[in-house]
Parts: sequence; C-alpha cells; structure tokens
Amino acid sequence: MSRVCELTGKGPMTGNNVSHANNKTRRRFLPNLNDVSLQSEALGRAFKFRISAAALRTVDHRGGLDKFLAKAKDSDLSANALKVKKAIAKSSDTAEALS
Repeated sequence: MSRVCELTGKGPMTGNNVSHANNKTRRRFLPNLNDVSLQSEALGRAFKFRISAAALRTVDHRGGLDKFLAKAKDSDLSANALKVKKAIAKSSDTAEALS
C-alpha cells in the first residue's frame, strides 16, 4: 500500500535528521494518512479512501466530498477517486436533465 493521499496526491518527503553535533543523516517525512469513509450526497453512498488529515479538513471546509471533488484537479486524484468524481458528475448531469 503506497503512502500517498488519494485526494491530494501528498506523498513522502525527504530531509535530514540533524544531531546535536550537527551530523546529518537522511530521513523520510511521511504524510499523516487515515482510512476514512466519506459520504457522497449525490450518489447516496459512502466511499472508502486513504487520505491525509489535512485533506480531511479540506473536505469538511469545502462542504463535503462532492464539492471537494468538483474543484479537485484530475492529476492529483487517484484512480479510485477519479471514478467517484466522474460518477458524481454524471449523476448531477442526469439530475439537471430531469428537472
């Protein structure tokens, strides 16, 4: 399982551990990933994602999964999130056509 956020594309970064004696050794900074289920209002069901804590806060700030995915770049999204985004767009198009 890769250590990449499915909604933002945030992944591991590299840097240095610096000791008191100023010795530098390489290290990795891993993103704070959590397994969450996010509810889609347009589709009426929940989807499981592995996202960073910052992405979860952003989803809440933007008003839910549907609104977050509407503004998200396709290049940042995982294949699973891209499928959900297209399904939401398709369902909203059909809802507009029926009304």
